[in-house]
Amino acid sequence: MLLVRLVIARCSVDYAGRLSAHLPLATRLIMIKADGSVSIHSETGSYKPLNWMSPPCRLAEEPGRWVVTGKSGETLTIELAEVLSDSSFEFGEDPGLVKDGVESHLQELLADRLELLGRGWRLVRREYPTAIGPVDLMCRDADGVSVAVEIKRRGEIDGVEQLTRYLELLNRDPLLMPVRGVLAAQEIRPQARVLAEDRGIRCVTLDYDEMRGLDDGALRLF
Repeated sequence: MLLVRLVIARCSVDYAGRLSAHLPLATRLIMIKADGSVSIHSETGSYKPLNWMSPPCRLAEEPGRWVVTGKSGETLTIELAEVLSDSSFEFGEDPGLVKDGVESHLQELLADRLELLGRGWRLVRREYPTAIGPVDLMCRDADGVSVAVEIKRRGEIDGVEQLTRYLELLNRDPLLMPVRGVLAAQEIRPQARVLAEDRGIRCVTLDYDEMRGLDDGALRLF
């Protein structure tokens, strides 16, 4: 059973380790998670705790005083002046975060909708192997010219450099050359676009919702 314990208390906190830190007396939220971590939060500061101890650690509770000891011997001492609330909750197993619109989804959708890149295009292979890593999509355009397609959620200079390396290698293969390049992304940074076009790489902006059939063009004003 996975429990999360939430304690609201007026407390002061002292950390002793490679550095030292002190939180004066105030009302705070103390969170003890099932993984053993302990974190102290204030009303402000968004998700970031004021202080914390990462697992593995050991919590020793005494009346009015908690001492959390980390794996390297560092300590987090919590002096409890008043406990306002102390509750535990069962969360159960967490399936984890499922991301939507990741590069693998974009690759799968684009492989099925190559007309977004050009009429008459055909897929040679997804994850086309090279000595320095796989190319997302290897295609041939309507004229039979080989095209290497690199897919990113956000097209940046690193993606242009990566595709450039693939093209340099692929163009040494007499069965493929000449190989052109396409950088396809949901968003392409201006600097990346300038560099790509300077190197003869075409940039294509992808509309993820439209690719999934969720974009109703009839509702658009433009």
